[in-house]
Amino acid sequence: MSTAEASETAEARDPSGRIKISSPRQIPIVGVVTEDEEVQGAFKSMDLNRVIRLFEETGDLMKIPNSELRIQICKCIIDFYHAEPPKKHITGYQQASSSYKIKMAEVGGLAKTMVQSLELLENQLVEKLWVLKALQHLSTSEINCTLMVKAQAASGICAHLNDPDPSGQLLFRSSEILWNLLEKSSKEEIIQQLSNLKCLLALKEVFKNLFIRGVSHYDRQLRNDILVITTIISQNPGAPMIESGFTRDLILFATFNEVKSQNPLVKGVKVSNSYEDFELKKLLFNIIVILCKDLSTIQLLIDGKIILALFTYVKKPEKHKILEWSAAQYEELQLHAIATLSSVAPFLIDEYMFYTGNARVLEFLTWCDNDDSFFSHGNSFHGAGGRGNKFAQMRYSLRLLRAMVYLENDTINKDLCEKGAIQQLIGIFKNTISKYNDKEEAILLEIQSDILLILSGLCEYHIPGKEIFGTGGVDIILHVMKTDPKKLQSGLGYNILLYSTLDSIWCCILGCYPSEDYFLEKEGIFLLLDLLALNQKKFCNLILGIMVEFCDNPKTAAHVNAWRGKKDQTAASLLIKLWRKEEKELGVKRDKYGKIVDTKKPLFTSFQEEQKIIPLPANCPTVAVMDVAENIRAKIYAVLGKLDFENLPGLSAEDFVTLCIIHRYLDFKIGEIWNEIYEEIKLEKLRPVTTDKKILESITAASENIGKMVVSLQSEMIESQARQDVQNEQKVYAKIQATHKQRELANKSWENFLARTSNAKTLKKAKRLQEKAIESSRYGERPPNAIFHRTDIKGLNATVPFGGVVTVESTPARLVGGPLADTDIALKKLPIRGGALQRVKGVKTVDEPKKSEPT
Repeated sequence: MSTAEASETAEARDPSGRIKISSPRQIPIVGVVTEDEEVQGAFKSMDLNRVIRLFEETGDLMKIPNSELRIQICKCIIDFYHAEPPKKHITGYQQASSSYKIKMAEVGGLAKTMVQSLELLENQLVEKLWVLKALQHLSTSEINCTLMVKAQAASGICAHLNDPDPSGQLLFRSSEILWNLLEKSSKEEIIQQLSNLKCLLALKEVFKNLFIRGVSHYDRQLRNDILVITTIISQNPGAPMIESGFTRDLILFATFNEVKSQNPLVKGVKVSNSYEDFELKKLLFNIIVILCKDLSTIQLLIDGKIILALFTYVKKPEKHKILEWSAAQYEELQLHAIATLSSVAPFLIDEYMFYTGNARVLEFLTWCDNDDSFFSHGNSFHGAGGRGNKFAQMRYSLRLLRAMVYLENDTINKDLCEKGAIQQLIGIFKNTISKYNDKEEAILLEIQSDILLILSGLCEYHIPGKEIFGTGGVDIILHVMKTDPKKLQSGLGYNILLYSTLDSIWCCILGCYPSEDYFLEKEGIFLLLDLLALNQKKFCNLILGIMVEFCDNPKTAAHVNAWRGKKDQTAASLLIKLWRKEEKELGVKRDKYGKIVDTKKPLFTSFQEEQKIIPLPANCPTVAVMDVAENIRAKIYAVLGKLDFENLPGLSAEDFVTLCIIHRYLDFKIGEIWNEIYEEIKLEKLRPVTTDKKILESITAASENIGKMVVSLQSEMIESQARQDVQNEQKVYAKIQATHKQRELANKSWENFLARTSNAKTLKKAKRLQEKAIESSRYGERPPNAIFHRTDIKGLNATVPFGGVVTVESTPARLVGGPLADTDIALKKLPIRGGALQRVKGVKTVDEPKKSEPT
């Protein structure tokens, strides 16, 4: 069909007025109408529905078996995205904008029609390339991508990736379209469309050809893009990766450089240190991690010797050895390989042990911990926090060990213990303390956490391991427990480190009596209670569990009772306070004094009130049983029970009221469970025999009676406390009265003193009263040979009472002289101003009289 014929056909309409065919060369225009022309009706307004129909039918033109027409349609679509200004301007008209045309193409569903037209062009390469180019532009829009997905564009395009194309455009444009679809539409839907054998076979052949024969920069980039798309598909467990043979090839390509292979596919293939080949190596490591999650892949990984290939990177850099990678590239690949081992090795335990995995990792850790000069670049994702040191290598090696230890495989854990892993890890932990700095704080905390978790896994079920852990291990635990509590909120990882520490106490110390005693000796229980007093709910359950186990040690109770917190709080008071807080959060009913409200359900939480009792199988725990594990009340009961309920220091009346409930926790819980049993029997419409019914009723009544007894005891305590409060109040009032009376007497005494000093008559009167009091205190007759002492001093004019006076005479000169009189130490003169004896220079010595008699 010629262009003229197409133009004529564009004007043809069916009886309904719908345009049948529109010329692809015709440029849509919008008329600019002047006021006069509008009045004359020269032009009609634009009908958007007609424009939309135009784009719908323009796509239908692709069904016409005309190569030129199809190519022109594709060129028109491409021109939407590369619009050029018109060469000739028509007066009164302006060209429609590109954004308008693109929007109309989206609304008209042009992308869907173009995808469907691909089925008509399987053997027409030129036209197919133009359609792919048009779709490449259309796929930049989310709306168009959604339409293309509905038309099964992903599977249709991917299945023909390997079609013959000397120009290479088909593969490039197809991969670009697939990328756009993955980014701008439903990723899950795309993966489902690509997860079929036909698509994966096409991807495999394309990737294999590019891997073996690709030499240019463009080929390598395209190869990596195909591998990324494959990686996304492999995340779908239903994708036939193994059936297509793609998995085997990928494992071969990932390992052939480290493990020599005779496979002809990789014969003569060399990997350079170019950026694209470096990215390829990391992408292959990444897809191995995804593939190993499918257990069907395990045998292929064993055949491909993936463990051995990855272990070639777990070693210290060898000096003077020429590497195919740069230092920065090798470091990144080394870290990536260790991270890949952490995911793959747990699935290949036999291979891991066959290649002496534990020995390799421990030897590598030794190098990480020593002070050999090593400059790491730390540029990659895996190298974060490890610039200029070996912390990144240490972190990923510890992650690998942690993954293996957590398998709880006796062979692996026993082998680690025999190779001295426990002592080595404790030593590494101590060294990280000495290397601590703020810059690498986060990575050091992660390293310390992993070390403690590994130690926990090695010692939990291994008594010899706990003995090896010993005092050195306890010391590092105590060090962490002394961390400033404010750091727990820093977000750097102190919370995780504390969790790991508490887990280590449980797994590495408890059950080993020498370690327990050393922990107690170093005030470890005090540190545990300090952490408990922080009142952080996320730690309380674990700490209380440790306390329960520690209380089996007879030495623990004395330490717990000796602990004092803020405001001289005791451990018992702290535990009871935690009980009250827990019950408040659980919605347990208590009155304002803390007494039991419902004696039939003294422990019921708000959840239990809302949850209806339903019949359950015998192996399913009921709500009452689950309540024991889901809160800390049972643990608090166990700790206080081991401390002896009767001799708990530092409790207030409120504490004693709560303690009454705690003391009967087990009785209440047993009654609660029996009540559930009774209710389930009723719901199942079973009627117990008379004896069983009486027993059930008596158990229920006994539980309620215990509740009433506790309420009575609580009431007595509250009343006793009220009386005690009144007595204390009276004592305080009496003290206040005595204080006021003393002040009054002091004021009166002061007034009398002032009166004596300001009034002679008053002074004389006071003196007479004093003399009279003195005379009245004497005997009536003076005893014989008695010495009379005067009580006053003659000639003294004083207005205050006076006492006895003692006269002290100067020390005789003879006591100052003697053998040292002429030495340098002797004092030459006695100071007349008092104080200590002093030497006075330039003064002649006072001659001592030859004879002196005592004064």
